[in-house]
Amino acid sequence: MPNLKDLKNRIASVKSTRKITKAMQMVAAAKLRRAQESAEQSRPYTERFNAVMGQLAASVGNSDSAPKLLSGTGSDQVHLLIVMTAERGLCGGFNGNIAKLARVKAQRLIAAGKTVKILTVGKKGRDSLKRDFSDKFVHHVDMSDIKRVAYTDAQAVAKEVLARFDAGEFDVATIFYAKFVNVVTQNPTAQQIIPAAFEAPEDAGASTVYDYEPDEEAILADLLPRGVATQIFAALLENGASEQGARMSAMDNATRNAGEMIDKLTIEFNRSRQAVITNELIEIISGAEAL
Repeated sequence: MPNLKDLKNRIASVKSTRKITKAMQMVAAAKLRRAQESAEQSRPYTERFNAVMGQLAASVGNSDSAPKLLSGTGSDQVHLLIVMTAERGLCGGFNGNIAKLARVKAQRLIAAGKTVKILTVGKKGRDSLKRDFSDKFVHHVDMSDIKRVAYTDAQAVAKEVLARFDAGEFDVATIFYAKFVNVVTQNPTAQQIIPAAFEAPEDAGASTVYDYEPDEEAILADLLPRGVATQIFAALLENGASEQGARMSAMDNATRNAGEMIDKLTIEFNRSRQAVITNELIEIISGAEAL
């Protein structure tokens, strides 16, 4: 049984830890509000952009004049996996779930005889995948100095990806991120961005017929690179909200666990102190009776 001094020191240590986790929870809650607003405000634009691109892509089809970003290279041998995670930990299973989804995808592709290349955004994803796929890494984007994600940050990532695609380094690109649902739920998501995959609107047959100037191919050639940046930006915003939500939930659980541990240690401390006092009283009484 630990002595009273050890128990007292341990209780003080756990109390200090509880103060830290409580502070981190409050900071995450404040950041979550801004990150959630940014993610939710971007969704209407992203959905409308994808709807317009879907109509254009449906009208162009798989014609020979279709842009390469839409039609692809004609092969799916080389896959680029863009794994987007956080720069910091202490956010529950947020980083691990994204890395796990990317790992399963990579293993499935390798088993099928495909070539896999990995581009990471955020060091936690890089650290998680380094053990199994260190030879597959082609680039890493460090965002540790960025306090708030901007569209220019997504453009920088998109520029790197598009440059590698134009150089013929891969055929298919997929981004991995966590879609924010609420504080408790963040869904790991895999989304193909090259070749661009758009869902045609359900009412496409009854929608208004548009005449495009210039033609659809020229418009797509201009908008598709922006579409890649838009998808990456939306994923970064979803990741930002998911990270803060996961951290807030994890720190809340840690604070509660620390409180429970303090209660248990306090009970153990009181029992130990009571036992020491009882032993001292017994010794005093025994000594008095001996006299």
